[in-house]
Amino acid sequence: MVMTASVNADLLVTTEPVKVTGQKAVVRLDMRNTFRHKVESARAAVFLMDPQGVVVGHAAQWVITGQKNFPALRAGGTNQFNFVIPLARAIASTNLTAKVQFERVTIGTGRQVNIPTEVSVTEAGK
Repeated sequence: MVMTASVNADLLVTTEPVKVTGQKAVVRLDMRNTFRHKVESARAAVFLMDPQGVVVGHAAQWVITGQKNFPALRAGGTNQFNFVIPLARAIASTNLTAKVQFERVTIGTGRQVNIPTEVSVTEAGK
């Protein structure tokens, strides 16, 4: 018997490959809102890992705030967010991977979404 998993998430997030410059790394998040309501706010954490799986940097930020700098994400809308993560030291390897975890997402009705079922994070090209 073959089983397949389907994703029915309403906030779809794709991460682009990590770009390292000096002592900082940038991870671009491409977000698409398929909820019927706008996403008022969303907070995410990013963990950078080297090829051996060791965390070499991390940060947490509001990626959607409903305010001028990071406005709400309208229903059916898309947006990008560049997550800048300071590194404790310069990293020679450009083979870093990013693990993105959403900590809190609120839609326009004031409801906190169920992150495991309503938010999907995938890597570009996978």
